Amino acid sequence: MTDEITVVVVDDHPLFRQGVTDSLSLEPDIQVVGQAENGQKGLDLLRKYRPQVAVVDVNLPDMNGQVLTLRAGSEKLPTRIILLTAYDDHGQRIYGIRAGAYAYSSKEIQPEALARMVRIVASGWYVVGEQVFDANELAAWLQSQVPGMQEADHRLDEPPYQLLSEREMEVLKCIASGLSNKEIALALGISHQTVKNHVTSILHKLGVDDRTQAVLYALRYGWVRIK
Repeated sequence: MTDEITVVVVDDHPLFRQGVTDSLSLEPDIQVVGQAENGQKGLDLLRKYRPQVAVVDVNLPDMNGQVLTLRAGSEKLPTRIILLTAYDDHGQRIYGIRAGAYAYSSKEIQPEALARMVRIVASGWYVVGEQVFDANELAAWLQSQVPGMQEADHRLDEPPYQLLSEREMEVLKCIASGLSNKEIALALGISHQTVKNHVTSILHKLGVDDRTQAVLYALRYGWVRIK
């Protein structure tokens, strides 16, 4: 069928990933064209297949769902991303939408509701929880959630809603792994001072006082994992 909605599913839990795939595959107007167990492989599938929609877990073991969304947007890939999370926090809904996701939902979503969300997103609408928005309504909603947001560029300048850069996410992951600044510099091939600058920026953006709080924040929302 030429009017099928093409979908990629990205989740590191095989049972959940296959469950989402099987559920969506039962829909006559939805075709799952690929699956991936981590963010990098998911991004590779988006580049290869350029699906209309991707269902992506926020908590992935390498490049998390929000970073994947940022990368897809920076590469101007046509895929509209639905972020799923086990940590359905209001602030993180805002963060996910700001990263460029078209929808943000709890993993407790029912299969028929997820299929409906895929159709809505494929049609160019945004979904946050139970609310459906067009682009203007979404901008107004974001403005109401974070007063003072600049409408011209839709940036969120107050912690914890200011987006971490991809490099900052890498540094945060290293911090969570227990690396010192010097070890992070060596691992990432950057200077010690650059690491210190990134750490300072991370603390400011997350609105926390120290590295431990930053790691706890990241763990809470599934941005990083401690192996």
